[in-house]
Amino acid sequence: MKPQLLAAIALTLVSVATAASAQPPAQTEPRSTTAGSYVIGPQDTLQITVVDEPDFSGKFRVDADGTISYPYLNQIRVTGLTLDDLRKRIVSGLQPDYIKNPQVRIEIDQFKSRYVMVVGAVRTPGRVALTGPTMSLLEALALAGSPSQSAANEIRIQRRARAGEKTPDPIVVNRHDIENGRSDVQVQDEDIINVPEAVKFWIQGQVRNTGQYVFEPGTTVAQAVILAGGYTDRGSDRGIKIERIVNGKTTTIEAKLSDKIQAGDIIIIRSRMF
Repeated sequence: MKPQLLAAIALTLVSVATAASAQPPAQTEPRSTTAGSYVIGPQDTLQITVVDEPDFSGKFRVDADGTISYPYLNQIRVTGLTLDDLRKRIVSGLQPDYIKNPQVRIEIDQFKSRYVMVVGAVRTPGRVALTGPTMSLLEALALAGSPSQSAANEIRIQRRARAGEKTPDPIVVNRHDIENGRSDVQVQDEDIINVPEAVKFWIQGQVRNTGQYVFEPGTTVAQAVILAGGYTDRGSDRGIKIERIVNGKTTTIEAKLSDKIQAGDIIIIRSRMF
């Protein structure tokens, strides 16, 4: 390559490098959080970080009156603000008197102001605080002590209506699908999670464990006998009767082992004749 061409290329590279270095570095706005639109509420705990300024950084709990006590800025009302709103307010308050160009990041350390209500057949019904903007249904049930043995399989989630909208239909979830990882549902602030008591049937007579059992659609008489521990030594698979309420009246029905039972049935297992 000719010396003149090499010199021209070198001069071009130097010019490009000089122009690039002359450009001021881009000022990137720090991200406040991945959930910057979250609205702060009472009893939330905020993690506020001002880069290279430990005196202005720390954890701040939102008091019942909706304020936090922040260094040099005293009481700041934060309830109703998003994390981005609060970040901008702190930046505005700190500059220029305290910090020339404050780099502020805000995250939720603990969510306390948002909750779901778990009612019905759980061991400790009541409010469950959300651990984030949302929470899995399985986690909410676990925090409520998990469903009791008498709980039904169907769980209903009632979500509150948004402004100007009618109340949405309940979300119906199969509990076994959730527990076995076949599906996942996220609950939201103010959801009401209803775990109803299971519908029952009864079995009496010559079985090893008489009493009431959780009814599952499709259960046959034979399966009900198995649930009750099987026949006693005197039990018979003949002459089985079911007492069932039909149109408000108790009706006695002759039943076979293959017959499907209904909720509320009373199955009567007779003794053998000999």
